Amino acid sequence: MKITRFYALENGESRFMEVDIPFQHEQKDAEGNILRFSNEYMSPNVRFVELPEGLSQSWHNAPARQIVVVLSGILEVGTTDKQIRQWGAGELFLADDLTGKGHTTRVLKGPARVMFAPLPADFAIERWSA
Repeated sequence: MKITRFYALENGESRFMEVDIPFQHEQKDAEGNILRFSNEYMSPNVRFVELPEGLSQSWHNAPARQIVVVLSGILEVGTTDKQIRQWGAGELFLADDLTGKGHTTRVLKGPARVMFAPLPADFAIERWSA
């Protein structure tokens, strides 16, 4: 499964990149179906947020390194290289730009309901996606 990550470069600019999250663990359920799992991580806290329709935030940083799952509405994020991406219900991304100029956020069809699942302080994307 691929998810989009946006992050800060050393010069303070922000960029998107695709991260592959492999389903490398398997387990059979009681009916014999094979369930496939990614590596896991422990989130320090999870919360649900409703963002109002028409929300438009100028440049800001993510408050924490976190997986954001869009439950309803459409969320749009822009990076400093003028790229813009959108996510709708059932889609997710990794907000990972704690420094630098950050990113912009808009709610296009809302309200947008999202789930924030912060990453632990020692989280290494390389270990999770490997």
